[in-house]
Amino acid sequence: MSTTTQSTAAQNKETARRFYAELVTGPHPELLEEFVAPDAVDETSTGAGGIEDFRAHLAWIAESAGDVTATVTDAVAEDDRVVVFWRIEGTHTGELFGVPPTGRRFSGHSVSTITFRDGKIVRYAVLPDRLGIVQQLGAPV
Repeated sequence: MSTTTQSTAAQNKETARRFYAELVTGPHPELLEEFVAPDAVDETSTGAGGIEDFRAHLAWIAESAGDVTATVTDAVAEDDRVVVFWRIEGTHTGELFGVPPTGRRFSGHSVSTITFRDGKIVRYAVLPDRLGIVQQLGAPV
């Protein structure tokens, strides 16, 4: 891997860390344009694509999990892709994975893949610990 590629991978990893700190934990959705390309795809969304899908995703998190904190526990980067291991913690304040609000605290681990182009996110996918979170909320599984 060239020095330029290593440098870009390190920058993408730092941007991914900031994404969770500033957009998910923040939350500062007004910063989306700084992080996300206009043609980006949020694979968690059923929308038409673009920044608005990311905005909707962040709104869903904020509505579902009050006082949310997202903590990156590890990140691995190569070329234009970053794999992020992170933990989410919050209070269940809105429907989450089909479970109506309980007011309970929860935490869960997730793994995301983020693809970058020119320093901005162009593809985002996440695999959350849905079962673990739903069990903490007291829902039958």
